[in-house]
Amino acid sequence: MNPKSNLAFVEDDDTDEFQEQQQQYLTFRLGDESYALGLLSVKEIIEYGGVTEVPMMPSFVRGVINLRGRVVPVIDLAQRLRNTSTVATRRTCIVIVEVGPMEERQDMGVIVDAVSQVVEILPDAIEPGPSFGARLRADFIAGMGKQDGGFVILLDIERVLLADEMASLNELQGTSN
Repeated sequence: MNPKSNLAFVEDDDTDEFQEQQQQYLTFRLGDESYALGLLSVKEIIEYGGVTEVPMMPSFVRGVINLRGRVVPVIDLAQRLRNTSTVATRRTCIVIVEVGPMEERQDMGVIVDAVSQVVEILPDAIEPGPSFGARLRADFIAGMGKQDGGFVILLDIERVLLADEMASLNELQGTSN
């Protein structure tokens, strides 16, 4: 057997696995709305707590946490998206996501009311986001995923967390390393 053809077969398997992972989303609740993040950007989910406030930060920055010795900024996603603060309950979680260019990936935490489940949403079940009428910025919406007879808002977490007004967080993390 030709080793090159075997190698191509392995690469195809990796591509299929990557495409399958790209179709998986972590769904969660903010208030009465369902949102989802691409599973590839999610590192872990932790219980809400231990957030240290940092003075002079934008209102959507709840503070920082110590995650295994590393300073991780924590963003109140409801405040960032809808200008309403999250009220912590026993189901409130911090979803740790990785954002940024490959050579400069950084961890950030986002507060959500409750994590729901991991779902598979096929590309043909994703509609473009609305250009108007949504309660959040259109550039934050990657699409609308059809799920259980309704829609889940697919967030472009890179845009939500790496917009210009988030530059101060990069400085905060830079001083902690």
